[in-house]
Amino acid sequence: MDARFLGITELTETPSVAVVIDVMRAFTVAAWAFGRGAEKIVLAESLDEAVALKARHPDWVALKDGPPAPGFDTVNSPGLLRSLDLTGRTVVQKTTAGTVGALAVKQASLVLCAGFVVAEATARLLRTRTDGSVTFVVTGEDGQADEDLACAEYIARRATEPRTDAAGFLRRAGESRAAAELTEGIRQGAHPDDVALCLELDRFPFAMMAALEDSHMVLRPTREPVPGPGEESR
Repeated sequence: MDARFLGITELTETPSVAVVIDVMRAFTVAAWAFGRGAEKIVLAESLDEAVALKARHPDWVALKDGPPAPGFDTVNSPGLLRSLDLTGRTVVQKTTAGTVGALAVKQASLVLCAGFVVAEATARLLRTRTDGSVTFVVTGEDGQADEDLACAEYIARRATEPRTDAAGFLRRAGESRAAAELTEGIRQGAHPDDVALCLELDRFPFAMMAALEDSHMVLRPTREPVPGPGEESR
């Protein structure tokens, strides 16, 4: 597998396969939403679009970065989202990095969205579905966010070397600027457990695939099983 690591603004052409990384916190939140029973996540282009979708579909759950705001049900925090029952619900998500990255590659043949919480499932899907070029979109800090780059590098390595250990990659993410800002309370709309939840390796057994449905980019869990103990050495 030929892996490339690019920031959103460095995307000059549509890749065939894209893995969009946002560890802290968009795609950790997305995974938790599916873990709490959500059926699908609509990735909104803007805050106005998210509010409009919520207005048209009052039963949908809208979330955003930052503090609570009118028109939104909750914020982009795994620590806060984990207490919600989202069984059968549609979530509308708009964030400053993750959703932007996914929308930037919406014409790709395969788009996966990931963080450490779905790393193994994502790597396994890449192992079974592609042996060509994969573009990892590092969404945070104009492609410089170390938590996203560490996760991207880990998944890329894990896709070709299943025995790759995660410890060093997780350490880098835990020492990142984003982790520090969340820990110090600089970022609004956060929970004290957010960093730990974002660094919880393979918390969920599914990958997350985004695709155009009508005019919207929609994220869904793949539900492909991950090998159990003894089936594949870690």
